[in-house]
Amino acid sequence: MAEFVAEVSSNHHGSLERCERFIETAKDIGCDSVKFQLFRIEELFSPEILAKSERHRQRKAWELPLEFIPGLAAKCRDLDIKFSCTPFYLAAVDQLRPYADFLKVASYELLWTDLIRSCGATGLPVVLSTGMATMPEIERAVDALLAAGSKDMTLLHCVSGYPVPADQCNLSAIGTMRNELSKKHPDARIKFGWSDHSVNPGVIYRAINHWGAGMVEFHLDLDGTGDEYKTGHCWLPGEIGEVIRNVKRGILFQGDERADGKGKKEPVGQEMIEREWRADPEDGLRPLKKTRKTF
Repeated sequence: MAEFVAEVSSNHHGSLERCERFIETAKDIGCDSVKFQLFRIEELFSPEILAKSERHRQRKAWELPLEFIPGLAAKCRDLDIKFSCTPFYLAAVDQLRPYADFLKVASYELLWTDLIRSCGATGLPVVLSTGMATMPEIERAVDALLAAGSKDMTLLHCVSGYPVPADQCNLSAIGTMRNELSKKHPDARIKFGWSDHSVNPGVIYRAINHWGAGMVEFHLDLDGTGDEYKTGHCWLPGEIGEVIRNVKRGILFQGDERADGKGKKEPVGQEMIEREWRADPEDGLRPLKKTRKTF
């Protein structure tokens, strides 16, 4: 049965009470895990970008206070729901290690091998999103995890569009990743799933019931006031709750066939610009160094 992960992202308003409500809501609607993000904008974007862009500096308000982490993990334990978090700087891996049930590497950090190795070396399960990526890029990330000793990894097919239409989801890429990586690493424990930006029930049903996604991550907002809700890629509790209930009841909706795509794991049109805003593999800061020069 598919595992559902509620991604809080930057919808928490920096409020501990609101963070706790996210955990309670995720549990109430049937999620198996809730995931937060731990970043500091000075260690997320390069100095050149922060000096020039007020829009990026404003993301300071989206930071999750580090002191919230122990309490949020304890809240999850009390409610019997997994606590996860995405580290966006190297020190965050050790800061999360005592508390997280698994770590998540975001699509934008896929090229940053040092971060991937650090996550793999914790011994915790690692979930890796693959938005914007090509198969060679994904294979390098998997190689890095395995070299670091990772024994439990999940790769999420993802399209880094916010939101992404059903006909650009290319869910058959889940099968492509499964086939390619099982050939290269037949003895590795690699699982596969879907990180959703479609806000389309048919896409999620198709990912699970046709393409065998074992994990579905989705962006959750409580009430439509979250900072990322207006972008259009976040679910509200009642919307996603119905989907989760149907899946866990074993109702086999085949879903939206438009989401199948052609299967080649490659960036789609709207991801091409976003690829340039990935973390540079040398210093882990966004965007790529070549892109910083022309910003």
